Parts: sequence; structure tokens; C-alpha cells
Amino acid sequence: MTKAVWAVDASHSSIEFSVRHMMIAKVKGSFESFTAHIEADPADLTTADIRFEIDVASINTRNGDRDAHLRSGDFFDVEKYPKLTFQSTSIKKVGEGEYEVTGNVSLHGTTLSETFSVTYEGAGKDPWGNEKVGFSAAGSVKRSDYGLTYNAVLETGGVLIGDEIKVSIEIEASRQA
Repeated sequence: MTKAVWAVDASHSSIEFSVRHMMIAKVKGSFESFTAHIEADPADLTTADIRFEIDVASINTRNGDRDAHLRSGDFFDVEKYPKLTFQSTSIKKVGEGEYEVTGNVSLHGTTLSETFSVTYEGAGKDPWGNEKVGFSAAGSVKRSDYGLTYNAVLETGGVLIGDEIKVSIEIEASRQA
């Protein structure tokens, strides 16, 4: 393949996360609204340009009260910081279809370099003849690095909310003409 622009198919893509809760369980959630710009040769991502923009207010943890609290000034403060963005800065091939994608993550007024593991899942044509590709990504960020420090100490020791946020991304994209 050659380098091309790929449009994310939102109905077949997801950005999900998990965080420790009470040091005994995990809470999972997702961001329902996001856009991406991917300009890449899927067979060799090392020269790709990858950008994501997530509407933080679209957070969904399947609990309306918790989601409202996460949107508030205690956490994301979506009125002041409505977007989470990612811009790739370097991509290193680490195996067949496996990459380390490093880029700038901007969240809550802070921009830091983060690295995610990305897997090229393959390519094919849908029933209408459109060329499609798939990617999976995984990584983690520390919420405290971005000033998201709200927490509560538990009576039994430890804290209510873990600092490490595990991120999982599934992308299906269509080649643009």
C-alpha cells in the first residue's frame, strides 16, 4: 500500500479506559465522540501522521452521576478543557505489524509525551468495495501527571481512585479518495 488519508469509521471504532476503584476493582468507560486524522501506509506506519481529538464531555461510564462528576471541576473540568488531543511525534516498528507510537497528549491544560503500543490488524474491502484497515492500540497514562488529582483516602487504607488509566483503542478506517 501507499500513504493515504484514512477516515475513522466511528460506528466500528472505540476509545475505552479502565481505572482501579477502591483498590479492589476496575471501573471501565469510554469516550463516545472523537475524530481522528490518519495519514499512513498501513503496511509501514513509521511515516504516519496520527491525530486524535476527543470530546471529553462524551465520557460514558454507564453511571450518569459519576459521569457528571467526571465532567466537573473535580476532574476534567470540561467547561474549561473540552478536548483531549493526541499528535504523533515518532513511530518505531518493533515487530511484524507492531509499533510504538509516541506523541503529545494534551489534557486538562497539560501536554506530555506518551507512548502507545499499536498493532496493524489488517486490511480488506467491505461489501461495497471500500478499502478498510484496522488498528488496535493500548497504553496507560497517569492522571496525576495531568493535574487530575481528586481522590479520597479509604478507611481500610489506600485510595478511592487509582492513578494509572489504562487506555484501549480500536480503529476501523476507510481509505479516502
